[in-house]
Amino acid sequence: MKVFRGLPNAASRAPCALAIGNFDGVHLGHQTLLARLRDAATRLGIEAAVMTFEPHPRAFFAQMMGDISKAPTRIANLRDNMASLQAAGVDRVIVEHFNAHFAALSPQDFIEKVLVDGLHVKWVMVGEDFRFGAKRAGDIATLTEAGQRFGFTVETLPSVQNKGVRISSSAVRLALVNGDFDEAEALLGHPYRISGHVVHGQKLGRTIGFPTLNLRIAHHRPALHGIFIVQVHGLAEQPLPAVASLGVRPTVDDSGRVLLETHVFDYSGDAYGKVVQIEFLKKLRDEEKYIDLPTLTAAINKDADQARAYFADSHRPARSATDRI
Repeated sequence: MKVFRGLPNAASRAPCALAIGNFDGVHLGHQTLLARLRDAATRLGIEAAVMTFEPHPRAFFAQMMGDISKAPTRIANLRDNMASLQAAGVDRVIVEHFNAHFAALSPQDFIEKVLVDGLHVKWVMVGEDFRFGAKRAGDIATLTEAGQRFGFTVETLPSVQNKGVRISSSAVRLALVNGDFDEAEALLGHPYRISGHVVHGQKLGRTIGFPTLNLRIAHHRPALHGIFIVQVHGLAEQPLPAVASLGVRPTVDDSGRVLLETHVFDYSGDAYGKVVQIEFLKKLRDEEKYIDLPTLTAAINKDADQARAYFADSHRPARSATDRI
């Protein structure tokens, strides 16, 4: 799969079937859309392409308004979204930088400069509520009329439902914030995981008896915060039991940087630089700020005891990182 930051150069602008959207988490609704995209691309003998945006358009406008709390939380990082798109059979991804210039494009400029001249689209798939261009002035009718003029077909996908409920990124976010990982799995089609390279941290954990694997979270608003029972893929043939903290570490750090710290039980290997996947199984509690390190250490001990008890009681079969429902 080829990934472009912005529109590809002229040599890479082969005709394509295109799906447009944010694709945060690539849930089952997205996967249904991508299957239709793949079928259309195969039928037409062209590449299957996806256009997505960084940052999320709503995050861009929230920052412009000075209220980042209005931005949607992020389900998945770019690495995990790209892996999901590749698994869905996408040939080409355009990660468009959503900025003031892009936001100001008129619907006609978006169609002509981006879709027609920039991507040579022959078939376009969007959600039925799709809007585009400055002030969201463009809609399905605008796009369909342009397709008749410029020679591309437009299709829309009705909402995909699970037990009568619309599958959406918002529904996945709600499941995650509630710690309902079974519901998140039902919506995503796979267990909820975050992947990344293990990086060096402050190494505070090893001084209090809890060394951790550290993964940086590039976005500042992950869809969940707190202390979790997890298992780690990528360090051994089978996933390893662990306990993890995802948040800003208020007791030891006031920078606001988000970090995923994972203590793997009875593991002493060197993991720096490795790519691992942290699979979330159960939420234990919210993140807290403690008065001192001894109080923090006592809380971590309690969390670890609960996690060990969970693994001892559940006898849950280990799943590999490639398992899907």
